[in-house]
Amino acid sequence: MPEFVLGLKCKSCGKLYPKQPINFCTEDFGPLEVVYDYEAIRPHVSREKIERRPKTMWRYRELLPIDGEPTVGPQVGGTPLIRADRLAEAIGVEKLWIKNDAVNFPSLSFKDRVVSVALSKAREFGFTTVGCASTGNLANSVAANAAQAGLDTFILVPADLERAKILGTSVYGARLIGVTGTYDEVNRLCSQIALKYNFGFVNVNLRPFYGEGSKSFGFEIAEDLGWRFPQHVVCPMAGGSLIGKIHKAFEELVAVGLVEGPVTTKMYGAQASGCNPIADCVKSGRERHKPVRKPNTICKSLAIGDPADGYFSAKLIQQTGGWAEDVNDDEIVENMLLLARTEGVFAETAGGVTLAVARKLIEQGRIPRDEEIVICITGNGLKTQDAIAEAVGEPAIIKPSLTAFDELFAEAHQPEPMLV
Repeated sequence: MPEFVLGLKCKSCGKLYPKQPINFCTEDFGPLEVVYDYEAIRPHVSREKIERRPKTMWRYRELLPIDGEPTVGPQVGGTPLIRADRLAEAIGVEKLWIKNDAVNFPSLSFKDRVVSVALSKAREFGFTTVGCASTGNLANSVAANAAQAGLDTFILVPADLERAKILGTSVYGARLIGVTGTYDEVNRLCSQIALKYNFGFVNVNLRPFYGEGSKSFGFEIAEDLGWRFPQHVVCPMAGGSLIGKIHKAFEELVAVGLVEGPVTTKMYGAQASGCNPIADCVKSGRERHKPVRKPNTICKSLAIGDPADGYFSAKLIQQTGGWAEDVNDDEIVENMLLLARTEGVFAETAGGVTLAVARKLIEQGRIPRDEEIVICITGNGLKTQDAIAEAVGEPAIIKPSLTAFDELFAEAHQPEPMLV
């Protein structure tokens, strides 16, 4: 495959760097981003060519930063965009879609997209040991994909992480380390480890390449809508990268001639009230977010107090005419249940955050009820069962007889007493 990546560029000052495992600018410490030669890509892509390929994220490989074919995660992506009519009726809107990465392969979250790119790139750079800092989903994905790739792994997480996510990492044989601190403290430690031991940490020194995998989420939305863009996208925010990469994906589809521009989609960010640095930044009108030192929310997957892409995601939201909101734990649980009971989608707590924020934005009039909305679901509810355990109640217990069932059925269908 021809080489389409020009290198890395600082998002703050614009300084160019060659392709290498580095994530910050040596001049101003700004984050680095992969840049492409879109004019060179144009003759090599078409809708017909992409549609003939397997339905995975790699059908868009010309717009992903690897050399040749992927060596890790060849089955990742291709998750459904669901027309959510029952949910739309429940919340009072006309056109609603759910992009459901709760069923992504192999670890049931959108993180499989970023990890497959990062680990493919790690192999190209010659790393034999990889790892990450994680609030759970990334740990699961790195462990699963590294096992398939035969890479040694060190994964560091906050020690109070949900048990299901601990098990979902340990089962793959990864060396898992719990750290008694916040995610931000875990991430700082990983930066030191990656530098000292020359490990390929996917969200540290491989971060520019890792982040590009999220674009496939946006590519798939546009293709599944018939090669067009929705009017509104509501996206959960932890580090703040995903919302920006979805929008970058839309812009790249225009740049290479796959979708007619311009991109007019409004982007909306969703956070939990117990850790809402980006949403607070948008709502207060500040240019920079204030870090949250001690996150306090059941939504641990979004509990990053000092998001790496906080400044850029807040700026994007404002530039596109979108907004950001946050919701409390009760609202998170309520909306996890609503999504499951209307559309049969069991999302993790981040999904409850995203739907709850979407509803809040609709009620505020920021998202019109008669315009097209896409809600981004990024992880599976099997990972955060504790959050809804008390809300769903216990099953009825009966004897193994039809009579016992008849009694239960009759009791459940007693008519409501008439008010006099």
